[in-house]
Amino acid sequence: MSDLKIYNTLAREKQLFTPIEPGKVGMYVCGMTIYDYCHIGHARMMMAFDVLYRWLKASGYQVNYVRNITDIDDKIIRRAIENNETIGQLTERNIAIMREDIGALGILPPDHEPRATEHVPRMLSLISTLQDKGLAYQAKDGDVNYSVRNFSGYGKLSGKSLDDLRAGERIDVNTGKTDPLDFVLWKASKEDEPPEARYPSQYGSGRPGWHIECSAMSCALLGEHFDIHGGGQDLEFPHHENEIAQSEGAFGHPFVNYWMHNGFVRVDDVKMSKSLGNFFTIREVLKCFDAEVVRFFILRAHYRSPLNYSDVHLDDAKVALTRLYTALKDVQIDEKAIDWNEGHAQRFAAAMNDDLNTPVAVSVLFDLANEVNRDKSPILARQLKSLAAVIGLLERQPQQFLQAGATTSGLDEAQILAQIAARTAAKSAKNFAEADRLRQHLLAQGVALEDKSGGLTEWRRA
Repeated sequence: MSDLKIYNTLAREKQLFTPIEPGKVGMYVCGMTIYDYCHIGHARMMMAFDVLYRWLKASGYQVNYVRNITDIDDKIIRRAIENNETIGQLTERNIAIMREDIGALGILPPDHEPRATEHVPRMLSLISTLQDKGLAYQAKDGDVNYSVRNFSGYGKLSGKSLDDLRAGERIDVNTGKTDPLDFVLWKASKEDEPPEARYPSQYGSGRPGWHIECSAMSCALLGEHFDIHGGGQDLEFPHHENEIAQSEGAFGHPFVNYWMHNGFVRVDDVKMSKSLGNFFTIREVLKCFDAEVVRFFILRAHYRSPLNYSDVHLDDAKVALTRLYTALKDVQIDEKAIDWNEGHAQRFAAAMNDDLNTPVAVSVLFDLANEVNRDKSPILARQLKSLAAVIGLLERQPQQFLQAGATTSGLDEAQILAQIAARTAAKSAKNFAEADRLRQHLLAQGVALEDKSGGLTEWRRA
């Protein structure tokens, strides 16, 4: 248990993980604002903390994993009005879709999945505490705001100073605020908002701000001080910075020991985002690629590094995952537990304990697959399958995956021959990288090539 090191955004370094209570871990991850389908960036975030959850449990910890759902928000209200439906109809439908999509990717459900609307009274209590401590005030417009300059530790997570933030005018000026840096804790109801978006309070009818939701829900389920808080890199500021200000301002002691943030998904070296229109929903991607291939593609990159999305990279992931399943195809495997004293398992554990280094852990799986291919060892095959299962891979029967992959090729013979001709031309031009890419692309679509003497290439359905 004591070997795990994780990168702590708050400390800006990898640190040995030591839980508050020995053998137990409290972990909170910011989940979805549930107004639309989840995209592949959301999948990457939930996958990162799914791997952490799995590894903590595999390491013997008792984990209390909380991942919230934001089901009241400006975007939710607008979308419900646009769709001419209630907020409840919109959120219930999208929660069901989210669970189906991330379940297909092998992302385990958390131990608790609180909804913001279930915790409004606790949010109001927290706001009242902040007001009593001089950290919150009600403005003339009815909103209740957090007084950022009255909290001395503001900026310690993101490394941003108040003067820099003010100079950069990063936060829109609201005439109801004492300071433009202040953020909203309670939003007064507006005339055009539906009745279900209005909650009674000592401040008048309204609804909670986004940041206070997570402070209240994490406190309710994990206490005022817990081990790990995670989310996407885009949440570091202002969302997580504001959570610290709220929680530590109210409770007067540290809030979270380890802050973890996953990297962005990029398309053509540009961050994937809805505002740019360069995003792909999980549902769209799963129409074209096997769910385990998508999971494998995400795990091949370290969770803190950028993940470059493309069909070519997913095709390559399919080829690589096929290699692992092929190694298991003709070997009898027993169901014994992992032998953690065996060399490959020790290397796998060392990689995972090094800030969840899944690329290195996956390379260990390929080393094992090579040995299984050579020796057909049932013991090593068991290690391969069992270690992979720790990160949610190779959990199907090999034939099930291989047959499914063989039937995904939609290429007809003319298309196959055209790609073979393009590959031959690339080889003649000594563009061997392109020739290899075309071979791998065909294999990913269930077409295997065999080069013969005389420059001929034969093909078959894999």
